[in-house]
Amino acid sequence: MGRLFGTDGVRGVANVDLTAEMALGLSVAAAHVLAEAGTFEGHRPVAVVGRDPRASGEFLEAAVVAGLASAGVDVLRVGVLPTPAVAYLTGSLGADLGVMLSASHNAMPDNGIKFFARGGHKLADELEGRIEAIYDEHRTGAPWDRPTGSGVGRVRSYDEGFDRYVAHLIAVLPNRLDGMKIVLDEAHGAAARVSPEAFTRAGAEIVTIGAEPDGLNINDGCGSTHLGKLKAAVVEHGAALGIAHDGDADRCLAVDHTGEEVDGDQILAVLALAMKERGALRSDTVVATVMSNLGFKLAMEAQGISLVQAAVGDRYVLEEMKQHGYALGGEQSGHVIILDHATTGDGTLTGLMLAARVAQSGRTLRELASVMERLPQVLINVPDVDRSRVASSADLAAAVGEAERELGATGRVLLRPSGTEPLVRVMVEAADIDQARSVAGRLADVVKSALG
Repeated sequence: MGRLFGTDGVRGVANVDLTAEMALGLSVAAAHVLAEAGTFEGHRPVAVVGRDPRASGEFLEAAVVAGLASAGVDVLRVGVLPTPAVAYLTGSLGADLGVMLSASHNAMPDNGIKFFARGGHKLADELEGRIEAIYDEHRTGAPWDRPTGSGVGRVRSYDEGFDRYVAHLIAVLPNRLDGMKIVLDEAHGAAARVSPEAFTRAGAEIVTIGAEPDGLNINDGCGSTHLGKLKAAVVEHGAALGIAHDGDADRCLAVDHTGEEVDGDQILAVLALAMKERGALRSDTVVATVMSNLGFKLAMEAQGISLVQAAVGDRYVLEEMKQHGYALGGEQSGHVIILDHATTGDGTLTGLMLAARVAQSGRTLRELASVMERLPQVLINVPDVDRSRVASSADLAAAVGEAERELGATGRVLLRPSGTEPLVRVMVEAADIDQARSVAGRLADVVKSALG
């Protein structure tokens, strides 16, 4: 059996790749693994379970709840809430485990399961590996050790989770948003109630789009993967800015008052300067990934802020932050982690903090985002090659060295073997788009000839 857990939980087409049987089995396995690890020692275990509005989340939630309760875990069902809300409530309520059912920005037929450990942090790789091993062992016939009588878990709805999470968001804001007009695109997803409520309580005048989830329309032509409607709405309503989330609202992208996109790198830059000004940017350092635009690195250097680059994936950004005590990190895609107030990427919190900086500074988001200039970036996927030989090919090393000399300090080359497909990604940044295209094209040809 192949590895189930990716960088962000287990994900696939609901009822095909991710079935009710699998959801139940993984939940039972998680309970057993955490019990073995001593997480439940000395008390009756409690889990927080939430989901996004996908239709398949209804039966998958039922399976997860059944699995946990059958393993002796009491369950608090928080209903449709963002992923970061489930993480927050897991920590805030002192729960032993959190489970979120969502496929984030994926299309509606997909779904996923994400587990959070005590405190609301993502499970360590070794625990995920153990859950998968135990699940696989019992899937092939080994019986579970099951509690009976009063030992089975009890299940109840925890409707207070909504208000508790929104109150947390408002409490950590450095200033209010009174009088600010903001358009919110909720992607017909998990933040459709939470985000408008939070922005309204913070004093903003809001216009919402994509805030009518019906279980089938999540991420459909809206949200952070489809910014066209938000751009048009911001201009139409004369708003100060627009905020876009994905299906589970762990991401945030923005649009300035002219309708121009503000990506994750630019959001990180704006928040880094705001936090540095408040003395909240520990070690004057921000964590990003190797895919962040070179313009972000140059902007941070110019502002006296150090940049640490992690592997692609918000879990690797978070690991770097936790290990060294950094306060801010994120990805170009809009996953932004503000570690003093969240244990994972939180799109609603990010949007609130971004709007708060606009309100506090008296400057437009366009002006604030101009602190960094996005250098032209060209990405070419080269298929049907042996990605395992990227690091060992002398021809490829020579071609990369030549490209780096040509680009100098204002350009960058990155070759990344895909983690899931037989292809290599060639990324080139340069001050000039034509030069970026030329260099990327040449490198792609070398990848084909050297690794094909």
